[in-house]
Amino acid sequence: MVDIFAGWFSALGINETFDIVLANIAVGIIMFAVAFLSKLIFEKVLIKPIELIVRRSAFKWDDLLVKHKLLNKIALMIPAIVIALFAPAFPSISDVIYRLVTTYLIFIAAVVIDAFLDVFTSAYQSLETSRDTPIKSYMTVVKLMVYIIAGVIAVSVLTGISPWGILSGIGAMTAVLLVVFRDSLLGLVASIQISKNNLVSIGDWIEVPRYQADGDVIDITLTTIRIQNWDKTITTVPSYAIISESFKNWKGMFQAGGRRIKRSVFIDTSSVRFLDDELYDRLYKIQILRPYLESRKKEIEEFNRRNEVDVTEPVNGRRMTNIGTFRAYLTAYLRNHPGTNKDLIMMVRQLQPTDTGLPLEIYAFSRDTSWVNYESLQSDIFDHIFATLPHFDLRIFQNPSGNDLRAMGDLLVGKRQGHEQDNSEELSTESRQLNAEQDT
Repeated sequence: MVDIFAGWFSALGINETFDIVLANIAVGIIMFAVAFLSKLIFEKVLIKPIELIVRRSAFKWDDLLVKHKLLNKIALMIPAIVIALFAPAFPSISDVIYRLVTTYLIFIAAVVIDAFLDVFTSAYQSLETSRDTPIKSYMTVVKLMVYIIAGVIAVSVLTGISPWGILSGIGAMTAVLLVVFRDSLLGLVASIQISKNNLVSIGDWIEVPRYQADGDVIDITLTTIRIQNWDKTITTVPSYAIISESFKNWKGMFQAGGRRIKRSVFIDTSSVRFLDDELYDRLYKIQILRPYLESRKKEIEEFNRRNEVDVTEPVNGRRMTNIGTFRAYLTAYLRNHPGTNKDLIMMVRQLQPTDTGLPLEIYAFSRDTSWVNYESLQSDIFDHIFATLPHFDLRIFQNPSGNDLRAMGDLLVGKRQGHEQDNSEELSTESRQLNAEQDT
């Protein structure tokens, strides 16, 4: 093909020295154009229809082929095959082209095997048995071995050295490398795993308790991860610590669009009681609570009537309580609050009673994940709770303060003084009576 183009350029009167160069350039352009078009045609003609069929099929496992882009990675082999077919057109460098194409195909084969293992792992994880016998860690080892073997074979193809010779040389150097470059090798492996599994990215808020790091990731290098803490100090954490140690990444919270509110108020259990008519009428004036009171009252009356309950005794049958009504009110309040995320879980629940009262926990998510706005919303909600509790005849449990003890002491002193005064008055009365008797 090069000779054909060279003849054409010679016919156009181009110098014999340049016609070969121009012919090689022209063939190279055609080669890369055909390689690109072949891959494009393969994707449009074969991959796109297969993806449409897969998405419409009732069989679920074939969707994993599209999810992990297995066919797209196979398509990466097409340009290399086309270039290999054009290699004879460059006799002087055909051997180099074959070596480079073979090396490229080896790594693409490793990438295809990697994608196939991802498909297999995802398919296995959809089975019930995967909960008892997970295989993701084993697949990671297999992938590592695949890339090591691919690397050894690629080096063998490029250098012409036997793979066994390369492996023996690597074995001799392993001890030295582990001693001299231990941190770098651990960091390299950790960086690959962090990038592959998308564990940490720049800008993520993470917590690494062992290193007392809590803040935003500002830099990721081969061996270290730099974290700017909330007090503006900077902590440097080894990359392999993210793999080997426990850490928390708050990225999921921002992606979910909600930040959790999980806080309790402690109710004085002595203030819990049944709803009487006076309290019911007062609470009925609360608009968001009115539907609950109406439906609940109808349900309880129907139950008591059906079971012929003697309602003259409060403990018989079913009755509403002030704390249960308060829980219903808080649930309605949270659902109507513009700052809470209605798509995430939301509830008001009782926890185990303690010696400090009955914990009433608010479990909800804010719509705004910003720290300042989140704290403001949480404070507003609990401000409202503290202000609303007396309307339900409920009290917050609170340990006695110094003022409470002083007031109690003053009360006891006052009672003692009053008692002593009464005793003195009684004694004086008795003495007067005795004196009167003696005079008589």
